[in-house]
Amino acid sequence: MSVAEEMHALLTEAFAPTRLAIINDSAKHSGHMGDDGSGESHFTIEIEAAVFAAMNRLARQRAVIAALGDIVGQRVHAVAIKASVPGA
Repeated sequence: MSVAEEMHALLTEAFAPTRLAIINDSAKHSGHMGDDGSGESHFTIEIEAAVFAAMNRLARQRAVIAALGDIVGQRVHAVAIKASVPGA
């Protein structure tokens, strides 16, 4: 299973999102710091879920990072998170 597929499964289980996109940005960072040559070092996560309605932007990002466990910082160098609520 790829890192993107694993992230998708974890986030789906944690948040039951109405929209989820995991975009691999690794090619844009080839040769830069954090590029480990795996092709899975940098991602953008776009997630929309009702549970985020009660959270501010920072709390949403922290919740997403927590749901990903050891992936961020251990297996992935960087993630950009765009977390929103349906209809926003």
